[in-house]
Amino acid sequence: MGVYLNSRSAYSLFCEDYASTYYVDKTEILAELVPIVELKENEIEESGPNQGKNQKYVAITRPRRFGKTVMANMIASYFGKGADSSRLFRNLKVSKYDWYEEHLNKHNVIHIMFNKMPKGCKSYDQYIARFEKGLLTDLRKAYPEAEIEKDDAVWDALTKVHEYCDGEKFIFVLDEWDCIFHKSFVTDADREAYLDFLSNLLKDNAYVEMAYMTGILPIAKYSSGSELNMFFEYSMATRVKYSEYFGFTDSEVDALYRRYLGTETDPAVTREGLELWYDGYQTAGGQKLYNPRSVVGALSDNQLGSYWTSSGPYDEIFYYIGANTDEVKDDIAAMVADNPVPARVQEYAATSMELKTKDEIFSAMVVYGFLNFKDGYVSIPNKELMDKFAEVVQREPSLGNVYKLTKESGRMLAATKAGDTKTMTELMEYAHNTHSPLQTYSNEAELASIIRWVYLKALDSYRIEREDKAGVGYVDFIFYPFVKNDDCIIIELKVNHTADEAIRQIRNRQYALRFEGKFGENPEYTGRILAVGIAYNKDDEDKRHECKVEVLRERI
Repeated sequence: MGVYLNSRSAYSLFCEDYASTYYVDKTEILAELVPIVELKENEIEESGPNQGKNQKYVAITRPRRFGKTVMANMIASYFGKGADSSRLFRNLKVSKYDWYEEHLNKHNVIHIMFNKMPKGCKSYDQYIARFEKGLLTDLRKAYPEAEIEKDDAVWDALTKVHEYCDGEKFIFVLDEWDCIFHKSFVTDADREAYLDFLSNLLKDNAYVEMAYMTGILPIAKYSSGSELNMFFEYSMATRVKYSEYFGFTDSEVDALYRRYLGTETDPAVTREGLELWYDGYQTAGGQKLYNPRSVVGALSDNQLGSYWTSSGPYDEIFYYIGANTDEVKDDIAAMVADNPVPARVQEYAATSMELKTKDEIFSAMVVYGFLNFKDGYVSIPNKELMDKFAEVVQREPSLGNVYKLTKESGRMLAATKAGDTKTMTELMEYAHNTHSPLQTYSNEAELASIIRWVYLKALDSYRIEREDKAGVGYVDFIFYPFVKNDDCIIIELKVNHTADEAIRQIRNRQYALRFEGKFGENPEYTGRILAVGIAYNKDDEDKRHECKVEVLRERI
């Protein structure tokens, strides 16, 4: 055993993950990886071509905190000889496979976490020397008969082991491969040297049984030549394979929530709340995903909140919102209004520190997990991210009218609750006239987008649903308060009709039933129910709006 070769570290970390109350069994990914290492040299002639299964270079790229390190620790624990991990894996899904015991702790694993830095590291040479020295030390101890010299390159040492020690091979599990690119001391020459290091270590070497590598940023951009072109790269937005193993699926969150209800004495988190806050990502194959860090954080703390957006330097992406094209600003406005916008996602663009075009900026935001990408459109995935976007647009003056509008959104909510229709009308007219393009000004869909903006501050205290089923129809907007005795708000929009007609529709179609309890039960929401009618006559040359508020039910 050594620091990198067949170490116990991955096993110890996996033990901690496994012992977590909210551990999710993703060991079936091993069914994708085992075929890569199963084919032995002496079987190739008998079995014929491997039909593409032996693609032994696998790179998984995902946003921060999407389970990459947990997975790397699990993979190293299963294959590696460093510790007997049978007591864990015999209780997990992988144990059902015929090959389970054949590969359990039977392989040499070199496990490197590239986000670990030497003490006082100020240069690339210090950084890479730590891994080279440590791995050489491990190999010399494990294979004294290989006659490895202290000044050998690690790939030369590994080649000696393979040649002198009966063809020994190694599985490489390399976590956070791109960590070094985020360090301020790294130069362009250092980046090239690092790519050469990885290429020399992994490419076209007989001692490589499999290389499994993870990171945030795509390899393709950095490896613009042929250095790492042997990797098959799998991202969340564009590749289907491996998608279900990173992030939580609906069924997995259902199971976690049942576990939460069974262990928490006073549960304060709802299943609907988890969906609102942390769902919204989608794989290239169309499967919904939840942010795993945030789900676990909310269940562990018994409180919904921001767990992922507060775990990294995310303002580095939002810098580009204020510093770049007006087109980006308009699209950000549309997305905060809950409208997806078209984009050509090119994930390699995320590696650039000088993003200029809209597609480059949105590509970076998809890679970092800020936006979801589906069918050629990008959107804000969930409330956790929407809150972050709302925070940014409220403190970014370069967004112009969008910034000014969001600063007024608190007044709009207060005016609605107070029945101050004069202020409501002034704010609606200001928002509509300053933000809507002339060609879509009179569309009801455009009016609906404006509603999201003028009530942006309401996201702090309400779950806002659009075109929600209520009573005997679909209401334009319905505001569900997080605090159950706060005011409930129903908004109906009308073009070329009056605000009175909007209120009448709310009453006639019984939209307020969404806030009433089932027959014979006390209602979940006990605050006032407010009916809000907002109307605009597109034939009016003065572009006047009309607002009306009516109390449908007083506070219980």
